[in-house]
Amino acid sequence: MKDIIPKFQKSDKKDVSITNLSAFSSGNSRKTWGEILAICLVAIIVVGSMEIALRLFEVKSYILPRPSEIFQAYYTDFGLVLPHLGHTLAVLLMGFSIGSAIGLILAAVITQFPFAEKIIAPYILILVTTPMLALVPLLILTYGFGYSPRVIAVALASGPMVMINSATGFRRVDSAKIALARSYGASTFQIFWKIRAPMALPMILVGLMIGAIFGLLTAVGAEMVGGGFGLGNRLTTYSSMIQMPQFFAVVFILSALGILIYVIFFLLGKKFANWEP
Repeated sequence: MKDIIPKFQKSDKKDVSITNLSAFSSGNSRKTWGEILAICLVAIIVVGSMEIALRLFEVKSYILPRPSEIFQAYYTDFGLVLPHLGHTLAVLLMGFSIGSAIGLILAAVITQFPFAEKIIAPYILILVTTPMLALVPLLILTYGFGYSPRVIAVALASGPMVMINSATGFRRVDSAKIALARSYGASTFQIFWKIRAPMALPMILVGLMIGAIFGLLTAVGAEMVGGGFGLGNRLTTYSSMIQMPQFFAVVFILSALGILIYVIFFLLGKKFANWEP
């Protein structure tokens, strides 16, 4: 039976935006490298201008450190920050894996069984509207200062984002395609696996990307609220000691992690969600 289910081609739209991973195309490599070069040149100009302006106006480093001081902080303190980076990544990966797996399962359930949505939706709404950092002290009281409360907080923050976007993708499948597959005798599982899941892949990737970013923010916030390790702990420590070059160095590491998350899912979308035939 699996061999007679028709194959459906994806749309050939090529519009690409930061929130639209459903239409990645190969693009012009020369144009892409030109854009990257332009971004780098603008960054160099901005950093250089800030360095000159801060030196010219003699701004104190505890107010706003110069870029050169931040680079110096990377050189002197990176060895101290690196283990904390590992802790943050471990919390993010564990919490995101758990949250995204549960989110995908719930998305599939409410898509296949609409009555289940009436039961699950109120709890998802509560999770979406509740700041996860407000739950961190309660989780710490329950599970201590180890990995557990942070992983749970990350899972609770990322899971609903994955579920909502994945369910949206599952439901956007053309009903005519599903009807045609049923006419060929396809089962509910075959329809979901061969039609709904592939056609929903772009929205699933969007949900995973947003969930990962929410998870990173929650992990850092949880580390700032309580605990002796992680990049969030470094932010709290450096700010309390008024070591602003080190503080901004950690901030830029977190910014780089956020950009890396986007790039990873951008490349995944370009490879696996390319809607060109």
